[in-house]
Amino acid sequence: MSQLPRLGISVGDLAGIGPEIIYKTLRDVRLLKYCTPVVYGTATVLFDDFPTEEHTEPLTFRQVRAAADIATGKPNAVTCWDEDFVLTPGQPSAASGAAARQSLLAACRDLKEGLLDGIVTAPISKENTQADDFRYPGHTEFLTSFFGAPESLMFLVSEDLRVATVTGHIPLKDVSGRVTKELLTKKLRILLTSLRQDFGIQKPRVAVLGLNPHAGEKGLLGTEEADIVTPVIQQLLEEGHLVYGPFPADGYFGTRQYHQFDATLALYHDQGLIPFKTLAFERGVNFTAGLPIVRTSPDHGTAYGLAGTFKADETSFREALYLACDLVRQRQGLVVEKRR
Repeated sequence: MSQLPRLGISVGDLAGIGPEIIYKTLRDVRLLKYCTPVVYGTATVLFDDFPTEEHTEPLTFRQVRAAADIATGKPNAVTCWDEDFVLTPGQPSAASGAAARQSLLAACRDLKEGLLDGIVTAPISKENTQADDFRYPGHTEFLTSFFGAPESLMFLVSEDLRVATVTGHIPLKDVSGRVTKELLTKKLRILLTSLRQDFGIQKPRVAVLGLNPHAGEKGLLGTEEADIVTPVIQQLLEEGHLVYGPFPADGYFGTRQYHQFDATLALYHDQGLIPFKTLAFERGVNFTAGLPIVRTSPDHGTAYGLAGTFKADETSFREALYLACDLVRQRQGLVVEKRR
């Protein structure tokens, strides 16, 4: 049997639901048949206060100082902070933000050194995570820089819907100026490559959405479609790629036209994420395409309002872990097993 994927797990902001959804996911021992989970943080700090159901064994970890010492067959935890700190669920603090950074940086260093095969990131607060060594609007931008990728792609994935975005965490007023022929072409090429490399779709069909209402209404409501989007689509069609559009976003999702395509490329964050989360929130996964490594995350945030209640739904995080397993095996040329 080939080695199971070693998946690093960064814990996110400890004042949010990250530790809870990790804990609930790892309680299912069936996961250990598909990967070796490695949590970056001290297990006693993270999980000791969570309840254990009657007649069930408590979740235990192999706590190690370095990822080189992890073992298969049980959850592992790598110590990445030694200091004691007091955490209050739902109340982010300098300590919870620092722990999130330390966990993420430690996991990424080990991934870069080949001690892990992929990473799954629990949610951070973009505001609370900022520091001198972390000036990024989110995970995607940090990972793109850390792993030296020239460009990356925010790619939301569920069982029957895949949506990527050209622009990410930028103000809406800046979107029109940021969407250029060059950027759109780069993002489409990353998307097409990922569909082949990561999802095994040899001839993917991709839909591109318009920027303006009604995709510009032939220039009446905007010219970006005619000036930028259509020429790029035409160029890729001439190269033999199955890329179509631009489609008006409202009608495209309203009529479920996305079922005719392997992926949809939205031009800005909310244009893609609002319909995706409406249609696939509980099982949706955020995947960063275009990187030399595999990274996934749940498609939700820190949910401070739920922290400490033990009512958070771990489904999206569990799907993120399983998708990371699939992507690692796909890139390694191994058979992706059916399990869900």
